[in-house]
Amino acid sequence: MQLLPGSARTLMLSLSALLLLLCCATEAHNITSILAKNPEFSTFNHYLTVTHLANEINLRETITVCAVDNPGMSDLLAKGLSIYAIKNVLSLHILLDYFGAKKLHQITNGTALAATMYQATGSAPGSSGFVNITDLKGGKVGFGAGGNDGDLTATFVKSVEEIPYNISVIQISKILPSEEAEAPTPGPSEQNLTALMSAHGCKVFADTLVASDAQKTYEDNLEGGLTVFCPMDDVFKSFLPKYKNLTADGKLSLLLYHGIPVYQSLSLLKSSNGVMNTLATDGAKKYDFTVQNDGEVVTLKTKIVTARITGTLLDEQPLGIFTIDKVLLPKELFKAEAPAPAPAPAPEADAPTTKKSSPPAPVSPAEAPNEDPADQTADDNGSVRYNGGRFVALLLSSSLGLLVL
Repeated sequence: MQLLPGSARTLMLSLSALLLLLCCATEAHNITSILAKNPEFSTFNHYLTVTHLANEINLRETITVCAVDNPGMSDLLAKGLSIYAIKNVLSLHILLDYFGAKKLHQITNGTALAATMYQATGSAPGSSGFVNITDLKGGKVGFGAGGNDGDLTATFVKSVEEIPYNISVIQISKILPSEEAEAPTPGPSEQNLTALMSAHGCKVFADTLVASDAQKTYEDNLEGGLTVFCPMDDVFKSFLPKYKNLTADGKLSLLLYHGIPVYQSLSLLKSSNGVMNTLATDGAKKYDFTVQNDGEVVTLKTKIVTARITGTLLDEQPLGIFTIDKVLLPKELFKAEAPAPAPAPAPEADAPTTKKSSPPAPVSPAEAPNEDPADQTADDNGSVRYNGGRFVALLLSSSLGLLVL
């Protein structure tokens, strides 16, 4: 048996380790499961689930959760806040950066201002969506809500669980007080859906909703969760002639097709490809479309058109309203238009004559390539899958073989 030189042996071991990492999939963190192992945080864990913040946390890759024990949560609940205000307060305890125990004691210049999930909602005024973290004397670390005159009202207690540099769950001594986060927040029944759309560039679509029975269906779904994809004014205005040619049932279905009977935040839409049922879905009448994303770009794909999400009007549990650049056209109401034939190329002047080749022999069905029809549905994710890990593993295996030789 031929022994490998030291450098080659080291390289082979490094490649083997890399191959092992590629072949082993890592599981995403689950904040609910992490906190469930620590019953002193059961109330905090419960409200992360009720407010749907747990889902938001699980979707992020670099995050710190500042958990508060049950007595600390009792102080918060005693204030009688609405569930929407409680969500804002808890959002202030979710830092959009990784702070493990070691990092907390090694903060550059001794203090840091960390952005929170409350800041990410866009509803936090001024600096109220930030948390001040300061390394204090005696090994203590203080925490204070931004816009709170710099008061450090809570301190670091312990590390609960750390997965560097993915998620850090730490305990702080008490809830961070914030007048802005605790301010009354209107519930879903108080939201004027069409007024929100009218005030932010979707007035034509909103007016069309008001003039139909679709408005009531939208409002009936507000309490349980609703997501609306709203075509901008210029888009829907140019579509109105086609809309007016639809039957009464067709008009209703078209409007309902732009709503989903669950709340989907923008971050969820950016991370979940797949088929979505709509308010128009009714048994065999699917009226669905496929959500696809490419980085920060989210598209809604029907069999007829592909629309892109262009903005956010509201993204707050239980209601999300997003603007789109095209009207969503369901295949149940519209037919796909055939592409226009390409123009024939102009003949070249004084082109040299060439001998015409014989046409290729016809291909038998057995030899024909296996192609899908143009309108065949893609997989559940609506995209082509590429197993990059398998390709890299094959490449590394070939490299190892060469080294052994």
